Amino acid sequence: MNEASVPEPSTDQITKHALLAIAVGGLTAGTLDILQACILFGWDIPLSITAGLLGRKALQGGPGNYILGLLLHFFITFTFAAFYYASSRKLLFLKDHPLVCGLAYGAAVELVMQLIVLPLSALHATGPHDLHDLIQGLLVHMVVVGLPISYSLRRFAK
Repeated sequence: MNEASVPEPSTDQITKHALLAIAVGGLTAGTLDILQACILFGWDIPLSITAGLLGRKALQGGPGNYILGLLLHFFITFTFAAFYYASSRKLLFLKDHPLVCGLAYGAAVELVMQLIVLPLSALHATGPHDLHDLIQGLLVHMVVVGLPISYSLRRFAK
């Protein structure tokens, strides 16, 4: 059977594959990232995420603030997964080289969070940061965010 006789995937199939790649990548990255953050920094991390939206009063706690922090965290990881997928439609190497591109993307995610998202948040979190913290953040996000997103795209996107 030659390649000319292989049917092109339908728009519905492409959409299903895209959504699956984004869902698996976002869910896996989000789960690994929140778990590592809670293990390293404490189980109140979702409250800090909520405080980024609502301000310091969210740090007082409560189940609503905790759940909102988790929802915001997963919204962010799904958004990063969707951006990677959308970029891969034009930058084909993103799908072809998931190891290198995933590691680079994870580092880029960390930089976007540290240099744009956190300073613009209600907490206005800015440096100075210790070199150890910067390196740790880059390495962690390269592995737990970048790689799951890039490999889910490689596995599920068509």
